Amino acid sequence: MDTIVNLLSIATIVAQIFVILSIISWLFGFRRNETHKYISERRLFFAFLVALIATLGSLYFSEIAGLEPCKLCWFQRIFMYPQAVILLVAYLKKDEGIGKYSLSLSAIGILFSAYHIYVQQVNAPTMCLASGPTCEVPEFLKYGYITIPVMAFTAFSLIITLFTIYRKSSDNL
Repeated sequence: MDTIVNLLSIATIVAQIFVILSIISWLFGFRRNETHKYISERRLFFAFLVALIATLGSLYFSEIAGLEPCKLCWFQRIFMYPQAVILLVAYLKKDEGIGKYSLSLSAIGILFSAYHIYVQQVNAPTMCLASGPTCEVPEFLKYGYITIPVMAFTAFSLIITLFTIYRKSSDNL
């Protein structure tokens, strides 16, 4: 389990750096460079990869590592899992109109992730059942801040970034 957690944690940090650099480049108007164009043209594929990795990582934690998901984890999964499928279909069909649907799912999912992070940080009481897994205690803590909800928050942030900052001029979001 440690190897997978380490890989996903490093991927989380790389994704966070990408989101921050994307926001900075957007703020300073670097939207016409080759990197921006490259990412914009492939954003459906990248968004699909993010959703697929998040889904497979989540399934790894519950089905292979044996970490039972809490209620908040389930809500985050509800908004990530369908994206792996719809983004794959959109990519295969070259359907750029999927952005508004993916943004909607990601916006709701990021709220659950943010709340879950808050619950873990302040050990606040939640809707988790006393008999089930708890939302308050992280299953692991990597690099001093990375937990499963932080990974989910980052994945949702990355998808939102891909469909907002890297949107094409023809997008009507």
